[in-house]
Amino acid sequence: MDGRLLIFYVESGIYLVLAIVAFALEAWAFFDCLRHKANAFEAVSKRTKTFWLALTGGAFAVGLFSLLAQLGSGGGASSLGIFGLAAVTAASVYLADVRPAVKDAGRGRNMGPYGPW
Repeated sequence: MDGRLLIFYVESGIYLVLAIVAFALEAWAFFDCLRHKANAFEAVSKRTKTFWLALTGGAFAVGLFSLLAQLGSGGGASSLGIFGLAAVTAASVYLADVRPAVKDAGRGRNMGPYGPW
């Protein structure tokens, strides 16, 4: 087997795994955003549910197109490079910052800065 062919297969496999992981992250962010109430977003001052649905929905769409392009191209880098990176960043911001705040807003327990009291 030629060394270049082996490198091509390894590179293609890595890009495919990265596309699957990115798409899973974007899908998780979008569907999690769907299940929270709109007033919870405004209660914790994290923009509106419509804003986050648009952002995570766009990330979900870019991730889907990127994954389909990766599967259809037979390997190599994705054709949506910088847009895919922006989509993963948007989904990650939602999951790391907005999701915990919105999730805690729906509980109604007495919460201090370090947990319940």
